[in-house]
Amino acid sequence: MKSANLTEITTPWHAGAMVLLAALSAITAVAAAEAPDVAPADGWDNLPPAVAAADDWSWWRGPDLNNHAAAGPQPPLKWSVTENVRWRVELPGKGHATPCIVGKRVLVTTGDRQSQTISLLCLDRDSGKQLWQTEIYRGALPKIHTDNSYASAMPACDGERVFIPYQTSDALCLAALDLDGKLVWKVPVGPYQSIQGYSSSPALHKSLVIVPSDGSLGNKLTALHRKTGAVVWRASLTKGLESYASPLVVRVAGRDQAILVGGKKTHSFDPSSGKLLWTCDGPADFCVATVAFNQDTVFSTGGYPQKGLLAIRADGSGDVTQSHLRWQSDAKAGYVPSPLLHAGLLYAVSDTGLLRCYEADGGRIVWEHALKAPFYSSPVLAGDRIYLFDRDAKGYVIKTGRQFELLATNELPDGVFATPVILGGRIYLRTLRDFYCLGMKP
Repeated sequence: MKSANLTEITTPWHAGAMVLLAALSAITAVAAAEAPDVAPADGWDNLPPAVAAADDWSWWRGPDLNNHAAAGPQPPLKWSVTENVRWRVELPGKGHATPCIVGKRVLVTTGDRQSQTISLLCLDRDSGKQLWQTEIYRGALPKIHTDNSYASAMPACDGERVFIPYQTSDALCLAALDLDGKLVWKVPVGPYQSIQGYSSSPALHKSLVIVPSDGSLGNKLTALHRKTGAVVWRASLTKGLESYASPLVVRVAGRDQAILVGGKKTHSFDPSSGKLLWTCDGPADFCVATVAFNQDTVFSTGGYPQKGLLAIRADGSGDVTQSHLRWQSDAKAGYVPSPLLHAGLLYAVSDTGLLRCYEADGGRIVWEHALKAPFYSSPVLAGDRIYLFDRDAKGYVIKTGRQFELLATNELPDGVFATPVILGGRIYLRTLRDFYCLGMKP
């Protein structure tokens, strides 16, 4: 185990001061709460909430929003191009999005710069056979980072419709398809341009699908009606910067919160109204990773040019930077991969391959190990194992716990930027060329 710099935030208060501070905080909370740019009208919540089936991975970070596979058979420890491959298909175009898996369908987005198209493919979950392909957009495509793609945002599915955000030359748009590939609606969300290109996956809440457009033409978080695509509310993010993180709508600190990292701040919104609940400075100017969370704390990591990992108590109001920051790590935190929380331990890998295990309560570094490889993909938990892929398509299987234990290392060709999905003892993995279903062969 190696030691590293860590700052734990503690503030001594006298009892009388605490009472006064609580009263002032209540007044400040009312004054600091910011109304959304567009407030929801009555009657917007008229659909049943989206619920993922036990064996589905319907949205980013999985059914419980934590990148934990459901209990069941364990995925294999070993695989290769030929070993423990249930099926493999070559995908057209290019994309880095995690697949959305619903019932027998594996839903994969792809973009093709040559034909200037963005499409959604549906593969059969058991065989990999293509069931259908729907073109979502054809037209001018923007300049993006060479490591990005025009299909980097994972779709979300409410059981009836699949929601796919995509970037045109000057706007962010959102499309809704049914499960047979028929276009239900597509709408512009707002003007959008960025340095790197769009990559944020949508979040679902009640009758809403929530997407950020955090770019150089404006910084907004927009909630649209799942059935019609109509804007229900729209809220402002920190102005002047751009980020690429995905929002999560989670139940934390006793209330529903839409948490989004970016623009020098970590934000929390009321997901039903768009009202700003709280902000905390950091972790960086530009961010990509999604937060991890437990019952009362969110763990926010990023980014560029700064790097840091923050543990923020989520029961605050207004600017909570001085009052609710529980601890923060040093500058070895990651930018793109999202952290993983399990059994009181927080696992996070940096873009350069430094894998760390933190105590979630106080931030003490339990262990760290240099994998010495670049990473974009995020870790996924299955049972007592963590599955993690580097950009060169090397897959690591690591045992959870207070001692670092590498169980296996496996290699595939072509590289991995996408985060895999683990369901029913199988790993659904997108490489830079192919799509693999990895699993023990009967």
